[in-house]
Amino acid sequence: QLQLVESGGGLVQPGGSLRLSCAASGVTLRYYAIGWFRQAPGKEREGISCITSSGSVTNNLDSVKGRFTISRDNAKNTVYLQMNSLKPEDTAVYYCAAAPYACQGQYNYWGQGTQVTVSS
Repeated sequence: QLQLVESGGGLVQPGGSLRLSCAASGVTLRYYAIGWFRQAPGKEREGISCITSSGSVTNNLDSVKGRFTISRDNAKNTVYLQMNSLKPEDTAVYYCAAAPYACQGQYNYWGQGTQVTVSS
């Protein structure tokens, strides 16, 4: 089945930036919508944003609007989440997930997650 791998997480100071990557190995992402999600300890998982197979973007989380940007590079078979002006409340495990074509579809494929910790 489709395998997704997130990378790029780590420890960063408040105000810093990170770029997360979501890559597929051996399978093209061209026909999938890819969403980014996050979950903090004791909190419900929340959707951040999604990009369709055609490149349309849906932003779902008001607290990150203007700071986080989703993009995709089909030639590299990778979807990115650029995170700027990071805040301690952004600390969470970040996941990418794939649905067929559209963001409202069923997310049947998930990566393992990457930890983002924002702290001084």
